[in-house]
Amino acid sequence: MDVERSSLCNCVVNFLLEENYLLSAFELLHELLDDGRDDQAIRLKQFFSDPTHFPPDQITRFNSLRVADSQSLLEDKESLEEKLAVKEYELRLAQEDIYTLKAELLKKTDSKLDESTGPIANTTANNGPVVQPKKKDISFSDLGPLKDNERLDINCAVKEYLLLAGYRLTAMTFYEEVTDQNLDVWQNTSACVPDALRHYYYEYLSSTAEAAEEKIAMLREKESLLKENGSLKDNQQSLLKSKEMSDAQVQALTKSLEALQKDIKVKENLVQDLKKTLESQRKELNDCRADITSLKMHIEGARSGKNVLGIDSANMQPLPDSHNDEIEHFQNEIEMLKAKTAVSMEPTDSTKRDEGNEGEVRKIEEPQENDNASSISLADLVSADTEMMMKQGSDDTSSTSEKVSEELLISPGEGGVVGKSDSFLKENGKHSLETDGLLKKSDKLDAESNAEKGLGTIQILSNALPKIVPYVLINHREELLPLIMCAIERHPDSATRDSLTHTLFNLIKRPDEQQRRIIMDACVTLAKNVRELRTETELLPQCWEQINHMYEERRLLVAQSCGELAEFVRPEIRDSLILSIVQQLIEDSATVVREAAAHNLALLLPLFPNTDKYFKVEEMMFQLVCDPSGIVVETSIKELVPAVIKWGNKLDHILQLLLSHTLGSAQRCPPLSGVEGSIESHLHVLGERERWNIDVLLRLLSELLSYVHQKAIETCPFSSDSDSTGISFTLSFLELYAGGHLEWPAFEWLHIECFPSLIQLSSLLPQKEDNLRNRITRFLLAVAECFGEPYLTHIMLPVFLVAVGDDAELKLFPFKTQYLVFIVIGLRPQSAMAHRLAIMCVLPLLLAGILGHTSKREQLTEYMRNLLIRSSEQDRQLTKNEIINSVRFICTIEENHGIIFNILWEMVVSSDVNLKISAANLLKVIVPYIDTKVASAHVLPALVTLGSDQNLNVKYASIDAFGAVAQHFKNDMIVDKIRVQMDAFLEDGSHEATIAVVRALLVAVPHTTDRLRDYILSIFSWAYANIIFHFTASPSPSNDVIRRRERANAFCESIRALDATDLPASSVRDYLLPAIQNLLKDTDALDPAHKEALEIILKERSGGTFDAISKVMGAHLGLASSVSNFFGESGLLGKKESGDAGGSPLAETIESPQSVSQPPVEDTRFRRIMRGGFTDMLRGKTKSSEDIPPTQ
Repeated sequence: MDVERSSLCNCVVNFLLEENYLLSAFELLHELLDDGRDDQAIRLKQFFSDPTHFPPDQITRFNSLRVADSQSLLEDKESLEEKLAVKEYELRLAQEDIYTLKAELLKKTDSKLDESTGPIANTTANNGPVVQPKKKDISFSDLGPLKDNERLDINCAVKEYLLLAGYRLTAMTFYEEVTDQNLDVWQNTSACVPDALRHYYYEYLSSTAEAAEEKIAMLREKESLLKENGSLKDNQQSLLKSKEMSDAQVQALTKSLEALQKDIKVKENLVQDLKKTLESQRKELNDCRADITSLKMHIEGARSGKNVLGIDSANMQPLPDSHNDEIEHFQNEIEMLKAKTAVSMEPTDSTKRDEGNEGEVRKIEEPQENDNASSISLADLVSADTEMMMKQGSDDTSSTSEKVSEELLISPGEGGVVGKSDSFLKENGKHSLETDGLLKKSDKLDAESNAEKGLGTIQILSNALPKIVPYVLINHREELLPLIMCAIERHPDSATRDSLTHTLFNLIKRPDEQQRRIIMDACVTLAKNVRELRTETELLPQCWEQINHMYEERRLLVAQSCGELAEFVRPEIRDSLILSIVQQLIEDSATVVREAAAHNLALLLPLFPNTDKYFKVEEMMFQLVCDPSGIVVETSIKELVPAVIKWGNKLDHILQLLLSHTLGSAQRCPPLSGVEGSIESHLHVLGERERWNIDVLLRLLSELLSYVHQKAIETCPFSSDSDSTGISFTLSFLELYAGGHLEWPAFEWLHIECFPSLIQLSSLLPQKEDNLRNRITRFLLAVAECFGEPYLTHIMLPVFLVAVGDDAELKLFPFKTQYLVFIVIGLRPQSAMAHRLAIMCVLPLLLAGILGHTSKREQLTEYMRNLLIRSSEQDRQLTKNEIINSVRFICTIEENHGIIFNILWEMVVSSDVNLKISAANLLKVIVPYIDTKVASAHVLPALVTLGSDQNLNVKYASIDAFGAVAQHFKNDMIVDKIRVQMDAFLEDGSHEATIAVVRALLVAVPHTTDRLRDYILSIFSWAYANIIFHFTASPSPSNDVIRRRERANAFCESIRALDATDLPASSVRDYLLPAIQNLLKDTDALDPAHKEALEIILKERSGGTFDAISKVMGAHLGLASSVSNFFGESGLLGKKESGDAGGSPLAETIESPQSVSQPPVEDTRFRRIMRGGFTDMLRGKTKSSEDIPPTQ
């Protein structure tokens, strides 16, 4: 029993914890502890002592909420006693109800209880204690969530167990905690049995896990089947309804089919009758045609006889009257016959042919009746009638006509002719009633015959063209276009027309521009003739089949067809199918195809019926504008963008997207540095594609400026002074704008959105992106030209002054609080880092794009003077590099050189050392943007002045600038001046001067002349001799290793740079190889990487004669081997440990030393002798035949 109680208790504990009945579980814990059943309360203890569920700090905080005292405890005790009395009363009532319900349930379930408890009791008695199976590890989560009925059964069973086990407080707490179910009412189900939890327990022990899972699976399957059954019933109902509707439709279709069959039979009978009628009409027509022919010949004979014989007027007077009466009678009868024949012969095609032939006869008859005075020869009439009869194939009629004509020709006299003519008219009057209609039918028959012959010709031509085209020369195939077009237009079979259209588009394998023009003109002409339907179903599909053709010339035809054939199709086809074809073409790999797509999209837009596809077209426009090909960009900006603006009329949206794309292209790039808080972390490294996109978008912005100006004029809300071109943005007009409270979005877009966006863009660009800043500068200058000087002074200048951190007047801005806050707070730098960033990125735009305008020259000079000279020393030092970069940028514009050099001369002659150093640095950075004349007239004199200054820092700063001049100019005069000045620096003999000269000339090695390269090599030789003499006189101190390494590093980098150039053989022999040999001896100061590179250079330049070179070098210098060994052990050449030995010498930055330590005093006389010797040698070297003349 203990095992059973423990198992039941564990089941209850698991249930309470899993269902989160924590209060009931807590009460059960205390009751178990009170009963001494600690082993069953272990899990509850662990749960309530777990700090993850009940943090100690929360429990401590809850315990400290109230401090217990005796009075409060007494009051709590009394209140609890009252509650306890009430609860006991409620408990008694609940127990009575429970007992009553239990008795009723026992009566109802006696039979079931006997059947269920009997086997269980026997099993328990025979087998002893029930051992729980090992496979009972199925949790509630495995069975899915509890259903409401399951939860009610388990809750009632647990409540019953707690009452029976004596855990009444736990039962009461559990009863209160279960608030969503009524535990007093347990529905009469199979789960409602006395002592239910024990029954569940026994049932679980007697079953297996597989059976439980199978039962659960069956229950779930049953539920799913019930749901499927319901859905199937619904489907059945819907299918029955659809079946009834289908049956009704079938019956209706059957009835309509029967009616159609009856109509067909009636039509067939009618056709048979019409055929019979047609045959009879044809016979009658042939007879009438013969009679008409003979009648006309008799009439003509009568008229000709009258003119020939000359009958007397007295005798001939009665004849015309009677003759005219008869003619009128004949005409009336002919009209009646024509109406009758038209009604009877109209349904058939053969009748139409007869009417054609009748028209021919009528054409012969009409002039004879209308002109009685004229006389037509009988032979001509007979000939015309005979020809007509031959066309119809009637031999009988032809023979009759010949017989009558013969009789007329052999008539003996006048009376005979007239009499016969008169009698013939009387006898054949009934035949003349059908004359006019029959003649018209004969004319139409002839036309139909000609049409049949033309159709046969078209068929022959269509069959022959595909065989002829391949054998015609390519340059002459366009001569076949009229034939191909005629066959396509007139052939009745659609398959043949498709084949011919395919031949038309594939007439030339790779057509050039002229041939494509000819083919497209033919297609346009054909589209005009065949109209919309055939253009859509025949022309366009054949053209668009080549959209993925391997040859770009054929894909160009597709692009051209989209723009030129769109006019001949329905409007709904243009903005759907044709637009999708263009969208596919702008993704083409060929540049010419994308350019053609842009051009034809511009032609296509005016043909669109509406602007529903505007945003799609706008996206395609920006894709073409940002194309990697300049030709496509040019076409898009010049043709497509104006077409989109004119068609869509959404300039504001285009401008908004333009600024968004421009900023997005820069923001997507990675930062220049990953160090947080550094100025480089705010700058972004632009890739090639992003740089191109920003450039073309800024170009597009410049192109749209005219549209912005025009729209600002059109939407101006003020009445102001205007000239012939529109509004003039004068000072008075801007004052009117500032005082008004009207909205003017088109005008305010520039200084509210455009300028701040350009400032933000420039703040993302590194210093090297001069092209993009130049593009922004040109746009700002264009805005100033477009809107005038007042707008530049009072609108543009304040915005950029605020952006760089200066004060500006905003009095001509409209009094709008939001905009003023945006200007003052949004643009003004708010931190020292933001101020440096503004000086670096925005100041160049202010100097070049705002103050660089022609009207602001004086203001630019004053601003530059304040920036470089009059500003405080602290401000200059904080933003020294940024200001130098801004000055460098405005020097890219040649018009600003005069202003800059005037200010630089003021700095050069100043007594302030820092201004002189800044002047040297500025001269160094502006050298690449000046020409030889400016360098000789301004830069070199300024550098010579700075180089002769007594302050060493100024002197060393000028050495770096001389190196920049040597790098960019090859003029002999400039090179000579540089050499003389470098000689002066080397005369100083200090370590710092030597290193500065070597490093300054190092950057010029790849770009300078052979003379300057030899000069650099001579410096090495002089330096070696000077160093060796110094070591011979007094050994080097042990703390001189740093200088040795620094010198060795500088010389090694210079030698490696010189080795990459084309040196004369004498220079290699006399200077380069000895220098390398001496550097290799100083192993302590030489970096391993430099050593390896020098050895490779030595082997390549010496050609393997290393020992011979060593001897030559020793003899050249006149040194003993012991001195050379001494030089190798304590040489002064070394490298700077902090530098990169393998780096490119062009990438090194020249640092001006802050403090200079003077070397020991040496024999200046020896130094002058050595220096003079090498200078003479170098000057003589320029006259040798091995040197290459310098190029200008």
